[in-house]
Amino acid sequence: MFNFDAVVPSIPYILEGIGVTLQIVVGATIIGLVLGILLALCKIGNIAPLRWFASFYTSIFRGTPLVLQLMLIYYAVPQVLDMQIDPIPAAILAFGLNSGAYISEIIRAGISAVDKGQMEAAKALGIPYSKMMKDIILPQAMKNILPSLMNEFITLNKESAIVTVIGAMDIMRRAYVVGGSTFTYLEPLLIAGLIYYVMTLVLSFLGKTLEKRMKRSD
Repeated sequence: MFNFDAVVPSIPYILEGIGVTLQIVVGATIIGLVLGILLALCKIGNIAPLRWFASFYTSIFRGTPLVLQLMLIYYAVPQVLDMQIDPIPAAILAFGLNSGAYISEIIRAGISAVDKGQMEAAKALGIPYSKMMKDIILPQAMKNILPSLMNEFITLNKESAIVTVIGAMDIMRRAYVVGGSTFTYLEPLLIAGLIYYVMTLVLSFLGKTLEKRMKRSD
């Protein structure tokens, strides 16, 4: 049933896609984390227009397919701005903007879980809002939301496979290319699936290790 003989020589070629996948996931996570923090602060702030904007942004990116957002950035932005964008930067931007919407909800929930007495005490001591959030509230919220952030990171890793629709040479795209050249698609796709599975296991292990260390420091 399985014939890996024709595919085995192409395994190093497929493995090279790990670098592309990680490049997209790490870049998108950084954008998503920064954007998520800003949106979360807007959502819990007292300025109504910023709260409305943050809620509208979240509803747009959570309410439309990620593959649509990716294709809009890759195909529509060059048409509107008359500039070309490569597949990897387009993927990092699309995944980062999408991830920011989800991370903002995670961080908002984490901030809400911090004891309100600490915020009231900081206000009573006259600590500025920005300093209170940066030094007191956000560090505690990050500990609470670390498992959810790791889940988002792992989800990004798996969903990054859709970048194949814009031609980025990630793991999935390379497996598809190997399938086309050897006229056998099952085996290279199984290898791609195994690579994603191992990457997910490694990321889960790193997440649990980091979580244990942060709990130990409490």
